Amino acid sequence: MKMKFIYVIWAALLMGSQMSLSAQNKDNKERKQRPTLEQMTQMQTNQMIRTLMLDDATAAKFTPVYGEYLKELRECRMMNRKPRAEKPQGTEVAAKKEGQKPAMTDAEIATMLKNQFAQSRKTLDVREKYYNEFSKILSQKQIMKMYQQEKSNANKFRKEFDRRKGQQPGQGHHHQGQRPRTPRQG
Repeated sequence: MKMKFIYVIWAALLMGSQMSLSAQNKDNKERKQRPTLEQMTQMQTNQMIRTLMLDDATAAKFTPVYGEYLKELRECRMMNRKPRAEKPQGTEVAAKKEGQKPAMTDAEIATMLKNQFAQSRKTLDVREKYYNEFSKILSQKQIMKMYQQEKSNANKFRKEFDRRKGQQPGQGHHHQGQRPRTPRQG
């Protein structure tokens, strides 16, 4: 009788631990799912409203304008990006095996640079267009603070991207803000 009771307790504990593990796996899957563009835009807009400390009336005017501004800037950033399928397969695969990028021709470099100039020009046009729109809603100090916040965010994203890019497989993953531990000497 005592053994049956122990088996029942053991089975209950085992099932309980399995249920908690599956719940944790669901949480991890939900965390890894990336936000949509609309959600990202909303998060950026909300952050900017908090940063600029806008009242409800000003925030209501600001939100649609800032959303369109972010959308147009995103389109500018995507101008020169090629879909993965368009990239030449043969030379890139061979170059990756050797650990280097394929050499570009002068014509390819000239095209790339001209495309970058066009992208910069388009970005500047968008920023100038929306500066005029923001000037109708915000003070000049608020606009300057908005641009400073955008620059700060861009730097954070760049650092995080570089950190992830530099992290080799097998080095272990560290949570943001944590450094890998160095072994103690002693």
